Amino acid sequence: MKDGPHIARVAALLGEPARADALAALMADRALTATELAAIAGVTKQTMSAHLARLLDARLIAVQSQGRHRYFRLADEDVADLLESLMGVAFRTGAVRLLPGPREPALRKARVCYDHLAGELGVLAYEAIVRQHFIAMTPQGLRPSAAGAAWFERLGVDAHAASRGRRIFCRPCLDWSERRHHLGGALGAALLGRLYEMGWARRLRDSRVVQFSAAGEREFRRLLDSATDQASAAPPARRGARAAKAPGAQRTG
Repeated sequence: MKDGPHIARVAALLGEPARADALAALMADRALTATELAAIAGVTKQTMSAHLARLLDARLIAVQSQGRHRYFRLADEDVADLLESLMGVAFRTGAVRLLPGPREPALRKARVCYDHLAGELGVLAYEAIVRQHFIAMTPQGLRPSAAGAAWFERLGVDAHAASRGRRIFCRPCLDWSERRHHLGGALGAALLGRLYEMGWARRLRDSRVVQFSAAGEREFRRLLDSATDQASAAPPARRGARAAKAPGAQRTG
């Protein structure tokens, strides 16, 4: 007798091209209608509706009704992590699209994975946080260390508040393009939200691409490079400043 999770059912759902395209589109953590997903996948609305019904039944997606419209999104971060991992396997084994779009280099540099930062800059952030022991393993799982909480507070991120929620506080998420980990969980979402708030980065419309301004990327890299410097740091500017300054960074001429 066979027991354990029935992975073949999930694999079969993910293996259909139109469903796979729809799920990939929902990786941007934006709720989309069946009509929008049908256009992305290149199928009729009726066909997409049937696909979405199966994905709903498997609890891979969730739906919210608003007026006459129904909006679909990924069920949770676990589904996003699964899709991101599959993208990594596809990339490694050469299962890539023959005509990559012009945004592919931008996707590899910085993109959203569900609601946290992925790509080169996401991996850079995670590795800096781990290297400086800003997160530590406790009986309750990963939690911010004292130094980590202070560093995040200077950035404007309340790490302790993120750790008290029902969602997993922090976990490594394997990055499909970098083949290393970026920062997932509530802390990763809070960090990306703060980058948006400061105006260092913004989401491109209808895309997973996260575009950093030149000043924003410079300050973000400087922030991570100087993560151990806890002294004489001023809070970064709120959104609206043209070049928000990283905590502890020195202004250049």
